[in-house]
Amino acid sequence: MDAADLTFKTAAQALEARYGSHAPAGPTTPAIETMLAHRSVRAYLPDAVPDEVLAMAVAAAQSAATSSNLQAWSLVAVRDPARKARLAEMAGGQAHIVEAPLFLVWLIDLNRLRSLAADREVPSEALDYTEVFLLGAVDASLAAQNAAVALESLGLGTVYIGGMRNQPEAVAELLTLPPGVFALYGMAVGYPDPARPADIKPRLPQAAVLFEETYDWGPAQVEAVKAYDEVLRAFQAQQKMRPQDWSAQATSRIAGPQTLSGRHVLRSVLERMGFGLK
Repeated sequence: MDAADLTFKTAAQALEARYGSHAPAGPTTPAIETMLAHRSVRAYLPDAVPDEVLAMAVAAAQSAATSSNLQAWSLVAVRDPARKARLAEMAGGQAHIVEAPLFLVWLIDLNRLRSLAADREVPSEALDYTEVFLLGAVDASLAAQNAAVALESLGLGTVYIGGMRNQPEAVAELLTLPPGVFALYGMAVGYPDPARPADIKPRLPQAAVLFEETYDWGPAQVEAVKAYDEVLRAFQAQQKMRPQDWSAQATSRIAGPQTLSGRHVLRSVLERMGFGLK
């Protein structure tokens, strides 16, 4: 398959790649087409990401919804090769972090709010509760996804890096994060290398994730997962990947703490990093 085969110019083509014979139909816009055509890009050209592109991505991120307008997130843009190499090591040796010309680290940031409260000599005890940590995670995620869509609409590729949570204290030291700031995940960004194209990965049928009025997991959803297992195995064969049912892969990732890449101790780490989690 060459790069041209992987350029999905219409929503219908992207939907077919995503769902196969179960593809829904409906109205589309350029924004929807950009989102439907998303794929994780791990191979990049060496071209730098211009400052004005990053600025627009951040503007898109700041245009996302934010709970109570607290804006409890921040962002570190990393371009230095040595710092990217260290982050790649901390994330489990992911070489595409080094190859990407830009690496974004999305942060839950409660330090800004706590500092403002201290400056105004007012209490900030609510920051010690799990709800506010979750609020920061939601805010950061909405912002990051807005940025990803914006970047992809401009012809760049992205991939999220959850490995930032493997060694959060080491990441915090490298990025000089103060207490109350946590690296939620990273995002590699760059212009995709057409010689090493990425494809759209199929997703679960909507029958497995969409419920009407109340949640009701049952036989219909089980059958939808079985159908997805077959679709994903076909995709894996096309991509010359080791074939494995999604249901087997997913359940192996939740088997126990040994599957969490060191993140099973995250709660105690968060407490050491200044998050109360009451």
